[in-house]
Amino acid sequence: MKSGATGSRSRVGVLRLGAALLCGVVLAACQSPRDALQQLAQQRGQNLESVRGGDFPLALLAPSRAARGATLRVYLEGDGHAWATASQPSLDPSPHNLLVARLALDDPRPSAYLGRPCQFFAAAPCRPALWTNRRYAPEILHSLDQALDSLKARYGNVNFELIGYSGGAALALLLAATRDDIAQVQTLAGNLSPRLWAAQRQLTSLDGSLEPLDQRQRLARLPQRHLVGLDDSVVPASLARSYRDALGEGRCLTLIELPGVSHDQGWESAWRLWREQPLRCGPAQP
Repeated sequence: MKSGATGSRSRVGVLRLGAALLCGVVLAACQSPRDALQQLAQQRGQNLESVRGGDFPLALLAPSRAARGATLRVYLEGDGHAWATASQPSLDPSPHNLLVARLALDDPRPSAYLGRPCQFFAAAPCRPALWTNRRYAPEILHSLDQALDSLKARYGNVNFELIGYSGGAALALLLAATRDDIAQVQTLAGNLSPRLWAAQRQLTSLDGSLEPLDQRQRLARLPQRHLVGLDDSVVPASLARSYRDALGEGRCLTLIELPGVSHDQGWESAWRLWREQPLRCGPAQP
């Protein structure tokens, strides 16, 4: 009788533990990307806010201070959850993986994280085209451009360093080609050329999107370093090599190929090794 009661209590304990774990999984699954970003920011002593970028409020994690006159580092989010299926656009492009926000919050220097239009904050103009074929459209670029102006007014920095992840890399390059205060660009798993990327993957071209290589003369003079994962099947390392070759002479570019790094795995440790390494313009990289 005693052993039976003990066994019954054990089974009840196991059931309670299972129920608790299930509740935790359900709550995590029900947490919105915006709530998850807010929670992450609070864990690091920051708050999620928004900054106006054209017709869109953009998610912003901003440092409490930045040295006046210095270069402000800004992390640009990737394309996020653009597609629900291979043929069906997502209803909410907010990223489910907060990798870029974590990299920004973990950076020892004052850094800002900037989301893309329609990520985390909805707006009247939001429609699936803005995170599918028009993900690098002029209105998207204009939105980020205005947000950088707002950050510059807040912090009084002279220049920016842009860190672009995945599709955020294309936008970082486009911003650098149109602004005169981008000191350098670094990218992680970057889609450096949407045109070449679509061609390599035999996808329909991104009609309405801008192409960085159309600004190759300006970009050839831009200090830039591109970190690519050799295990990345979403944006393969061959794309960065093609971009490097297409950029032409005078390029100020370093390409770093990282074994064991995929599109969304291995970046925390890889970035810690490279984020403070200086960029130097010199002979073209082989």
